[in-house]
Amino acid sequence: MSDTQLTVTLSGGGLDDARAIVRALEGVFGAPDGLPADEGATVRTATFDSPAAPEASSAPGEAGAPLSAPVAVTVQGTPQAVEAASETLSHAFSTRDEGAASGDQERERQLLLVP
Repeated sequence: MSDTQLTVTLSGGGLDDARAIVRALEGVFGAPDGLPADEGATVRTATFDSPAAPEASSAPGEAGAPLSAPVAVTVQGTPQAVEAASETLSHAFSTRDEGAASGDQERERQLLLVP
């Protein structure tokens, strides 16, 4: 198990949208700590253990699982993990980069995924 984590925070859209986004990241990061499950939540979070050098997946998202509404996604972790997650989501969904912030050993990026 890795000491490095990737945290993904999702707001907007529905439960199925959140699950589709998390599933798109599983090919790179493995299973999260749990799939989003609360239908009434306005913000959902998933945490992945990140490999030391994750590589983005270029596979398209789940066939037949377009998003029902825009979803704001924040990914936070090592620069390599954030970059791999951002690239993976860009391949799977229509994505707009909404900004990034960097610290000493961690990075955060905001994305807007649109239907």
